[in-house]
Amino acid sequence: MVGDLRIDLNADLGEAFGAWSMGEDAAMLAQVSSANIACGFHAGDPETMRTTTVSAARAGVAIGAHVAYRDLTGFGRRFVDAALEELTSDVYYQLCALDGMAVAAGERVRYVKPHGAFYHASHTHTPHATALVEALTLFAEVSGRQLPLLLAPGALAHDLAAERGFATFREVFADRSYNPDGTLVSRRSPGAVITEVPAVVEAMQRFVEEGTIIATDGTVLHMDAESICLHGDTPGAVAMAESVRAALSGAGAKIVSFA
Repeated sequence: MVGDLRIDLNADLGEAFGAWSMGEDAAMLAQVSSANIACGFHAGDPETMRTTTVSAARAGVAIGAHVAYRDLTGFGRRFVDAALEELTSDVYYQLCALDGMAVAAGERVRYVKPHGAFYHASHTHTPHATALVEALTLFAEVSGRQLPLLLAPGALAHDLAAERGFATFREVFADRSYNPDGTLVSRRSPGAVITEVPAVVEAMQRFVEEGTIIATDGTVLHMDAESICLHGDTPGAVAMAESVRAALSGAGAKIVSFA
């Protein structure tokens, strides 16, 4: 049993754009404790950002800035070779935009999580990991608030952020397959996204009870993380989130945001 374990459930939300809808945000907000809200660069628009922050605030869900490369066409899943200074400004712009929407909803942005290709670059790409931390630093200097950073274990950006005194938190992915080295299987590969609810529930129960994830080749990966990510655009995302939350709560875990 998991005893007094506290675990966060986060999901990528607010990813509609104009006439195009994405996911079932209202239903997901009833299940998660943290919402990674798109800031308009990979998805989202001002109206979507505003309505999603309002909904998250009303649901008592922590608001996170889901910052990304400037890549609406590719949904932020393509690497963009932006200069450090340009990317710093892009991230800072996104933080300020979403925080402004959150303030209007009576809340504030509580943490930051990069999206897609920027997320992966933040683990290994020194200039872009640095740009992320530079933007966090600039935001802290202007607002007086240090925002925690959410990434997978072992991220370079975590190390850089910690050196400047920022809190860092780690996550595992409920609906993604892992390579033996602990990285995620590329979305271009078969089986990268797990859509079978029983398999996801079993994997997350194992994680909270044993701290392990099973890679595609059977390798047992020991993972230390405070949050579980459930993608809002995965097929059957709501049913998956409901089942994971019910299973973890039933085992005694408390679902609460790290932020």
